[in-house]
Amino acid sequence: MKKLLFWILALIITLGTAVYQKITGPIKYIEGKAYFDTLEIPYKLPRFHETSSDCPIQLVVPDENILAYVEYRPYNSDDLWTRSAFKRKGDLITTYISPLPKSNIIEYRLVLFDNDRDLEISIPKYGFVVMHWHHPVPTPFLILHNTILFFGLFLALLTGLEATVRSGRPWRLACLATLFLFLGGLVLRSIVEKYSSGIWWSGFPVGDDLFDNKMFLTFLGWLTLLSFKLRGEIARGWFIAASLFTLGVFLIPVDWLNPVPPITYRLPPY
Repeated sequence: MKKLLFWILALIITLGTAVYQKITGPIKYIEGKAYFDTLEIPYKLPRFHETSSDCPIQLVVPDENILAYVEYRPYNSDDLWTRSAFKRKGDLITTYISPLPKSNIIEYRLVLFDNDRDLEISIPKYGFVVMHWHHPVPTPFLILHNTILFFGLFLALLTGLEATVRSGRPWRLACLATLFLFLGGLVLRSIVEKYSSGIWWSGFPVGDDLFDNKMFLTFLGWLTLLSFKLRGEIARGWFIAASLFTLGVFLIPVDWLNPVPPITYRLPPY
């Protein structure tokens, strides 16, 4: 009966963590409202897009006297700005941002103006939106990566729960948790990263990607736990501690690990 309760509890926590990560995941859009004189203009500006196509930017602007363009360049650079004018179709105006060869991260802003009234605004009002470009990743790899990674979390939680009772057998579960965290957090993560950015691994020791580093640290912690167990018996509390540590790592919002903010506040281009 206890084992069934442990499985149900571990499953509930795992699913809850997956939902939490979805809710607190990377900010995909910058949303808000801009005001051009008395006209309210809602906007939803993308922060991620695949390199397989240009990224569309659209606004609803009923006033036909208002013109607009987008300007963008590689993030945190002094390169010249690339401009693209909006084209109108009724109240909807549309433009596109194209991938840049020098960087997979760009910064951009929208500029709306009316020469007759000598009015001009920027969206966002201050700073620039940061956009990340990534190559398409085959769906099966994404599904495998997330499924196996969260199954590793499920096994890690089950290990900790089993360790809370004397009749529990956390050792085998700890071995399985280590294996699945390795496959999902390192092996499949590397494959997804290779497709997405062209790099096999950007964490320690070759880079400073914090998501990669937290997965590496989690796997290393479980591997260390297993190595101690092979040398002799260890207190059950260590299995519980490893389980709680793993849950804590998964509960860190992804955007907390992103060194590039959604909006950068820099001097305007002129």
